[in-house]
Amino acid sequence: QVQLVESGGGLVQAGDSLRLSCVASGITDTFSTYAWFRQPPGKEREFVAAFSWSGRTDYVDSVKGRFTISRDNAKNTMYLQMNSLRPEDTAVYYCAAGRVIDRKAPGMYNYWGQGTQVTVSS
Repeated sequence: QVQLVESGGGLVQAGDSLRLSCVASGITDTFSTYAWFRQPPGKEREFVAAFSWSGRTDYVDSVKGRFTISRDNAKNTMYLQMNSLRPEDTAVYYCAAGRVIDRKAPGMYNYWGQGTQVTVSS
């Protein structure tokens, strides 16, 4: 059984940092891509960052230079280090995994976590 469990969200002030974690279990496909998406209040779920099986990373333009995605294979854990947070980063953040063609398309991913809330106050 595949399970993705996020943690690390919270309420912070603009300019602060947070690190989100996503522990994965039950995924045996070595060609899986792991990604972070977010869903701001009243908006659609949107791509944030992805870490492909080849080691390639992708980011949405709005987080480039501020967020860093990484993986610790020994711990089956993916991270999203978020620095210089802004109020517009407020959202529920989800981790996702799957063998995908388009890393930025949420519909491509088979597996999702339950989400963790990030709130950034101004």
